[in-house]
Amino acid sequence: MAVQVLYISYDGMTDPLGQSQVIPYLKGLSEKGYRFTLISCEKKENSDLKDKIQSIMDDNNIDWHPIQYTKRPPVLSTLYDIIRIKKTARNLVLQKNISIIHCRSYIAALIGLQLKKELNVKFIFDMRGFWANERADGKIWNLENPLYKFIYNFFKKKERQFLENADYVISLTHNAKKEILSWPSFKNNPVKIEVIPCCADLDLFNCKAIVNEKLVELKASLSIRPDDFILLYLGSIGTWYMLDEMMDFFGVLKQSNPNAKFLFVTKDEQSRILQSAEKVGVKDSIIIRSGNRDEIPYLIAISNYSIFFILPSYSKKASSPTKQGEIMAMGIPVVCNINVGDTDRIVTDYNSGVLIDEFTTNAYHVAIDKMKLHFNKESIIAGATDYFSLENGVEKYAAVYKTVLS
Repeated sequence: MAVQVLYISYDGMTDPLGQSQVIPYLKGLSEKGYRFTLISCEKKENSDLKDKIQSIMDDNNIDWHPIQYTKRPPVLSTLYDIIRIKKTARNLVLQKNISIIHCRSYIAALIGLQLKKELNVKFIFDMRGFWANERADGKIWNLENPLYKFIYNFFKKKERQFLENADYVISLTHNAKKEILSWPSFKNNPVKIEVIPCCADLDLFNCKAIVNEKLVELKASLSIRPDDFILLYLGSIGTWYMLDEMMDFFGVLKQSNPNAKFLFVTKDEQSRILQSAEKVGVKDSIIIRSGNRDEIPYLIAISNYSIFFILPSYSKKASSPTKQGEIMAMGIPVVCNINVGDTDRIVTDYNSGVLIDEFTTNAYHVAIDKMKLHFNKESIIAGATDYFSLENGVEKYAAVYKTVLS
């Protein structure tokens, strides 16, 4: 009889994150005989994708229970969502003889921990990062506000309980695992932690699957000439990504390479990007394009280099940028900063790009000189296969499930 797993995610499956970092794992684990019931919170603005996602769920025998995400008022809306998720989850555990509750991040883990205690099911805490610290470091929670200070302290206390009570913990980085195991409360009672980074779908992000005619058409539609040097930024430009510093870097690059263009593949507001570019005087060299998931490999493939600067902070010890594996899988080198998760270790181990250690004009010149060195495309792809392959991720999750059930 197939093992029944309840997977709870506060992120939606109609969100890009759900499509890249939840559904592919569930598909892979379903093929190994696990039967998933999935609860996720879906944003109203993504409702046009619901039928597409439902079809994927049906094809993979995943029983999906979407709950509409509520955004306002702050805090109270989250409490309302938690109450609805817990009620649905509790009913499903009782109805379906659930063996494991797999909780993605802290909101879901609140429910998983309660149901473990109430119904004696196995609880996996898939932490995804130091969430409370991320909210504080990113100024989403102002700790000078007594309400947010209370919420922060509440989740830090809960974090310890999740780690103490979980049958297994999943960390995105070795850096975060090392940090957790250094905490006094776990020195004599170590937590069972498996490191599984944000993996990439190497079937989708596959150079050999690129159709050259489509690539030529895409370049033409973006007015990219054969001698243009394309620097790519992929993804959101929100809280953690240092847009102005990346634009400054591009300004220095543009001085040494007049044919450089900066391609942003993002659904975020264009005005913010263009304002930043105008300050540096490179507005005419900016290309902004949103892309659906199937187009992303092509948009990476037309690039010479990719860049991401992430605000270094305590919470970023636990961060694994999804884009890193996807970009490496297409054989494109990256320029990025140190002190973010295992990113610098990966770049060094697989010779997959250039690291900067400070956000200064001098550091940018040094990095740009290094970018002129030859990077082996096949070697970068091999690095992605070794470190970020979805198959490896699925195997690690399956091993965790087997250990928990034994």
